[in-house]
Amino acid sequence: MAGFESISPADAGYDETKLAAAVQFFEDHESSWPRDLADSNVLPGLNQTEPPPWNEILGPLKNRDGPAGLLLKDDKIVTSWGDIHNVDLTFSVAKSYLAVLTGLAVGDGLIDSLDDRVSDQLDIDEFRSTQNLQITWRHLLTQTSEWQGTLFGKPDIVDHNRVVGDGDSTAKKGQERRLQTPGSFYEYNDVRVNVLSLALLHVFGRELPEVLKERIMGPIGASDTWHWHPYRNAEVMVNGKAMMSVPGGTHWGGGIWISSVDHARFGLLISNDGVHEGRRILPPGWVAQMFSPSPVKADYGLLWWLNTGGVGFPGLPHTSVMAVGAGSNIIWLEPSRDLLLVARWIDAGARNEACKLIMDAQI
Repeated sequence: MAGFESISPADAGYDETKLAAAVQFFEDHESSWPRDLADSNVLPGLNQTEPPPWNEILGPLKNRDGPAGLLLKDDKIVTSWGDIHNVDLTFSVAKSYLAVLTGLAVGDGLIDSLDDRVSDQLDIDEFRSTQNLQITWRHLLTQTSEWQGTLFGKPDIVDHNRVVGDGDSTAKKGQERRLQTPGSFYEYNDVRVNVLSLALLHVFGRELPEVLKERIMGPIGASDTWHWHPYRNAEVMVNGKAMMSVPGGTHWGGGIWISSVDHARFGLLISNDGVHEGRRILPPGWVAQMFSPSPVKADYGLLWWLNTGGVGFPGLPHTSVMAVGAGSNIIWLEPSRDLLLVARWIDAGARNEACKLIMDAQI
């Protein structure tokens, strides 16, 4: 496997029989999502539950593959399953990529402080209303922005009362609610994440896939097979030039399509505090910022899921961190075990148990 050496389970500190059983568990607990996503144009729990025209798919889709994944220890592959080189949908794992790009913008001095108001830096329609004038970069990154409006045909209301993680709501997803003061209320809202992506496009003055390739994926040795697909109606003018804004997921199609191996390269950069082979890629301290609990939601950082208090991932160490996408697709980092795992298409209800089996296989 190009770019990664292999290590035997025994040399990596794993019981081979228990590890094989853990891998089998991943394979046996495939996501209940149908594989014909592109053929059906239906994404379970996402556009499937939305009324027209909110449910319209705006970006490309592809039929998904089966379960796949790999486990790293000491930067080496301990085991893998499925086709880890297949380029597949990744959904909201793309949000964690946006967090990393924000770190580059901070390191470049393009964003002075996460607590600056976006409207003080960008004079664009999306941040001119009374509600949106108050929004800071931190609000966008912690999903507490309460941004109000419509972006690329999708209103913020479409994800009102959406429950992701350990949240609870008696109201139906898409049922309009009264907005709160930005920074005071958490809601998992894909329209608002797409607003962050648009804001970063204006900050960089370059399309984000180009920035990601040049500054992150190229330097860490990723392949050229990944793509970050925009919506067909996401063209905007930036400094007088037409550019495409990309979404922070695949809720309405598009998003990051990538192999498990390239996900692992990305995860390894994060687990190494933003350093690759002795070269610093991310600003010092940025990874720690991404993994700092939000004041409003302790198990959420800057577009990364945390396990503060053991709430987010019961049974796993409180130090566990995940990038999570619908389906489920995950990048799991567990620093206390020097463990990095990428898994695709694991049933959401079995995810924590599957990860626990990996840990239990450690000698």
